[in-house]
Amino acid sequence: PDEPFTWASGIKSPIYCDNRLILTAPAVRDGVENALAEMIAREFPGAEALMGTATAGIAHAAIAAHILGLPMGYVRSGAKDHGRQNRIEGRLLPGELRARADGLPRPPGRRELDGGAEMRHLIDIRDLSPAEIAEILDRADDIIAHPDDYRESCRYKKLATLFFEPSTRTRLSFEAAMMELGGNVLGFSEAASSSASKGESVSDTVRVVGCYADIIAMRHPKEGAPLAASLCSTVPIINAGDGGHNHPTQTLTDLLTIRRERGSLDGFTIGLCGDLKFGRTVHSLIAALTRCEGVKFVCISPEELRLPSYVKQDVLARSGCEYHEARDLADVLPELDVLYMTRVQRERFFNEEDYLRLKDCYILTPEKLAGAKRDMAILHPLPRVNEIDTAIDSDPRACYFRQALCGKYVRMALILKLLEEAGK
Repeated sequence: PDEPFTWASGIKSPIYCDNRLILTAPAVRDGVENALAEMIAREFPGAEALMGTATAGIAHAAIAAHILGLPMGYVRSGAKDHGRQNRIEGRLLPGELRARADGLPRPPGRRELDGGAEMRHLIDIRDLSPAEIAEILDRADDIIAHPDDYRESCRYKKLATLFFEPSTRTRLSFEAAMMELGGNVLGFSEAASSSASKGESVSDTVRVVGCYADIIAMRHPKEGAPLAASLCSTVPIINAGDGGHNHPTQTLTDLLTIRRERGSLDGFTIGLCGDLKFGRTVHSLIAALTRCEGVKFVCISPEELRLPSYVKQDVLARSGCEYHEARDLADVLPELDVLYMTRVQRERFFNEEDYLRLKDCYILTPEKLAGAKRDMAILHPLPRVNEIDTAIDSDPRACYFRQALCGKYVRMALILKLLEEAGK
């Protein structure tokens, strides 16, 4: 009875449930999902994928799959085709708690093609090794220093931007990146202007678009949609954000910004402030920084928007990185080398009263900033609503507009890497 209740639609799982609001208590939910994962590991040690049926089954299966490191799929349930937009096709085995799925995915970020070759995708930041991340950041730095050397690198190549969810910075930075490499761009900026509005599945869309483009950047409100797309795509897929799950190219942008501001990605304390529950940029950034040396995390949020337990347990705790949680931003500002501000995302809430109650919980002002280090870097993935006072924009510690520019260069480097690997 003391647990805070929140309305959710697969709120903390890496999958977005269709048209269903589920009332959940965090402690109960965590207990159920951990118990499911333990049971699956014990009873089905040879499982290669975890399949969900119906809405609630998909939600629980998704987080259990995340805990176990298994790919996630869907099984048709009666006449309704749950998860039609993004599923691994499966068939229930009569009388058994098992499903058979044909064509299971390769390890995340790769797909086997005819002849045994593998297509490279970027779905999760962990699809890239630390060495590959460093390679991309180094190349982005070289593009900044020598832009003319890259003007014709993607001549005659085409990027398709499939944005089923609104975007400004991410979509335009991808388009600008491809144009500055000498390539061309096609695509759509909302689901309503695509055949998705007629009921076309994501898998069919990417199969068709793969006939016209050499590489695809996809944003989708459903967690897992870019992964599902990568399972059937003949061209590289870049996850440009999937619901509250991942945003790997924003993470590459953040890493490049931090490295250019500080000179290194090792040995600093970062404060993550605001919406840590739904914030896909936060989840991806934590996954990347836990692989660096000596990074400490301070997670600053209200109780209702705390970092999901699976991120704390499976990423932070497992990595051995030092972290703690806080409620008051002013109390922890003096210890931070980097402050990563986020907005409370209205589009992730299903209860307007909860959003209005939480939207102004953290506002960074010049008065609060007085207690921070003189060389602290302030980052924000944008868009900003009111969580950073505009008076801070002229402070040299404000990096968020430089950060947006870094996004173009890092996406140029990533496009080059994936197209080069596809060419091999």
